[in-house]
Amino acid sequence: MLDDRKLAVLRAIVEDYVSTNEPVGSKALVDRHNLGVSSATIRNDMAVLEEQGYIAQPHTSAGRVPTDKGYRLFVDRLSTIKPLSIAERRAIETFLSGAYDLDDIVGRTVRLLAQLTRQVAVVQYPSLTRSSVRHVELVPVAEGRLLLVLITNTGRVEQRVIETGKISEESVGHLRALLNTCLDGLGFGDVPSAVADLPDKVDPDERPVAAAVLSVLLETLVENHEEKIVFAGAANLAAVDFSQSLREVLVALEEQVVLMRLLGETGDSSTLTVRIGTENPDEGLRSTSVVAADYGVGDLTLARLGVLGPTRMDYPGTMGAVRAVARYVGQILAGS
Repeated sequence: MLDDRKLAVLRAIVEDYVSTNEPVGSKALVDRHNLGVSSATIRNDMAVLEEQGYIAQPHTSAGRVPTDKGYRLFVDRLSTIKPLSIAERRAIETFLSGAYDLDDIVGRTVRLLAQLTRQVAVVQYPSLTRSSVRHVELVPVAEGRLLLVLITNTGRVEQRVIETGKISEESVGHLRALLNTCLDGLGFGDVPSAVADLPDKVDPDERPVAAAVLSVLLETLVENHEEKIVFAGAANLAAVDFSQSLREVLVALEEQVVLMRLLGETGDSSTLTVRIGTENPDEGLRSTSVVAADYGVGDLTLARLGVLGPTRMDYPGTMGAVRAVARYVGQILAGS
């Protein structure tokens, strides 16, 4: 275990290296930080930190830089997460509140996170498996065709065209009313059992259409087990020196499965998760860090969002931005 003074030295090294991108020496620490000890004492503390793997010397006669282990201890011992300014909070609220549907909310969120943090922003669409049905619409679009529109409690909209054969507007209205009575507020996982006997509730001549609609409805639920993820801000990586090639990072970002693993599992929406360097599951991202958080409506967690950047990251500021945006997205979805 490190004593408070060595922790203060490590904190100062991390802060200076993140700020300057230059290895940090003992003299710089004395000049920039009120550590209350001599340069010789700081050199001794740095030697201990290096021996224990928290900092490293990139080359002879250079200062020291934090290792992944050093960043991890720095993050774990953070006493405060940098709060956003009033202007930043107001800008987030204004920008997100102008969204008109779920796609717009997600699009605005990913752009906003990239701008706030100057990193790569990653946002997962709300999971259908955690959603419930708000409304089902059946719209005749042509002779013998219906458009099925499924709207979730999160504002997500799924649309499918169904070949039905000839059907009257009265029959469409009857089937629409039955579906909404049966499914309103129901969780997606409960839909199959809830609609199992629905064909028995319509006239015999309407049952083929009801069966076709239910078949497409259930297929829609099955098809969306793989959740969609979007990202923005890849250009922000151009100014970063990675220990691995930038190409490896960009290739990893193109894979949806990688992004799903990157954000991790949903859990307690009140906490942030931070993965640093070698803690990331994908080898192409071992030179990056990821800060992620859950977002949702009330106590219901729907999905995750976060940012990816170099391990030399402003962790307090990035964690504050991710937490704030996740909270505002939840508020927008709750009011949608």
